Amino acid sequence: MEDKNIAFEETSDINEEELCALYNDAGWTLYTNDIDRLKDAVANSLQTITARSDGKLIGLIRCVGDGKTIIYIQDILVLRDYKRCGIGTRLVDIVLKKYHDVRQIVLLTDDTEEVKEFYRSLGFSEAGNMKLVCFVKIRS
Repeated sequence: MEDKNIAFEETSDINEEELCALYNDAGWTLYTNDIDRLKDAVANSLQTITARSDGKLIGLIRCVGDGKTIIYIQDILVLRDYKRCGIGTRLVDIVLKKYHDVRQIVLLTDDTEEVKEFYRSLGFSEAGNMKLVCFVKIRS
């Protein structure tokens, strides 16, 4: 599949069923267990970009932050059947281009070599390599 067949759009108006399908496909069921909370989170994000193929939601990137000093990439998802087609790269590129003057762009991700290589290929560095540490408090 070529990137030219994919439509990218900045929008938080996403059909509930499509949103659930995308997050469930990624195995992120904690999000879809409370769909109203997920819809509110998307609606209140700084930026949400969708990727669609023939109208079908196949990817999404969602950012939070102030848009001036920090951007946090909260979610980036691509349906399994569409991975390794450049969609995730395009989603990140769109965000990086829009917020080109923001100094800190942060994300947390799974600790797998495949995922780390993806973000390294986009110019991201692990916090430990920059003498930084990340603290997280996750509530159940």
